[in-house]
Amino acid sequence: MHGEYKVPGGKLVVVDLDVDDSGAEGRLKGVQISGDFFLEPDEALGRITAALEGAPAELSANALAERVQGALLPGDVPFGITPEGVGIAVRRALGKAVDWDLIDFDVIHGPSVDPMINVAMDETLVEEVAAGRRKPFMRLWEWNAPQVVIGSFQSYENEINQEGVERFGITVSRRVTGGGAMFMEPGNCVTYSLVIPQALVDGLSFAQSYPFLDEWTMEALEKVGIKAHYVPLNDISSQVGKIGGAAQKRFNNGYMVHHVTMSYDIDADKMMQVLRIGKEKVRDKGHRSAVKRVDPMRSQTGRPREEILDVFYNVFKEKYSATDGVITDHDLDVAAERCRTKFSTAEWTHRLP
Repeated sequence: MHGEYKVPGGKLVVVDLDVDDSGAEGRLKGVQISGDFFLEPDEALGRITAALEGAPAELSANALAERVQGALLPGDVPFGITPEGVGIAVRRALGKAVDWDLIDFDVIHGPSVDPMINVAMDETLVEEVAAGRRKPFMRLWEWNAPQVVIGSFQSYENEINQEGVERFGITVSRRVTGGGAMFMEPGNCVTYSLVIPQALVDGLSFAQSYPFLDEWTMEALEKVGIKAHYVPLNDISSQVGKIGGAAQKRFNNGYMVHHVTMSYDIDADKMMQVLRIGKEKVRDKGHRSAVKRVDPMRSQTGRPREEILDVFYNVFKEKYSATDGVITDHDLDVAAERCRTKFSTAEWTHRLP
């Protein structure tokens, strides 16, 4: 059994092993750890291997990492290798965790839909993937009217200026994921949803999973001229300002949605009339005004939004050997019905008044 894991910002960890099924529970045997990492002294590798030899095959990645950590001595110097990385590589070797290369992806752009539909599809399409009726995918959003999407746990009254919503004809929807409010007019954002098995992030903390799932996004941003980085927990920023943020929801069916919204050309004055952005949030981000909190991609790239979307589409397609996918009429009908029964209802939108 063979498993590999590239430690973010570090090196490749490779684990080869077998499982001894002769007892009541399977146990690891013949464990070998290799890779392009650095580790001093050499004897530390033997201690790590010994700590995993005979371990129950059903241990979680975190439990395996604890065994590795316990084998390290104060003077050991691991560089490019982490206990968590070893644990994930073991889980991948056992088939309990998966790598990007083992997932057959679709990549989808659009279609342009009513504002609520995109939010509903972040739930209904996850169900389709979990049921085996659709492949995991990355979907670039398009929408045909202005909207504000608030996080699952945000208070409507604390986040929304109702007078501004009515003045500009804004649709307000509540999504299934946490995080902050997104002000989205047609053509002013780059937004995507990524639907994947949770096994892809097995062994990663929530904080670690965000930059891990958006590694390809950083490559796409670099291709359009933006050198971006993560600001924990979920902000994506460049040297000249915040670009956007990520959010995710893990479902009981074993799948999850991870999505990102990045500002392209925000009407900041209108946004400030629609959203209530608290002083604490502004102070926490270290900016003097809320308007300065969002730096549009247009000003940093000089490229049309359509060109940026093409780069994102093609980077994901090429990196993960994805195939072109579509949203069907059936998908839209299911999402519209979910809007009727959940996402368009006052009970959902105002569930936290």
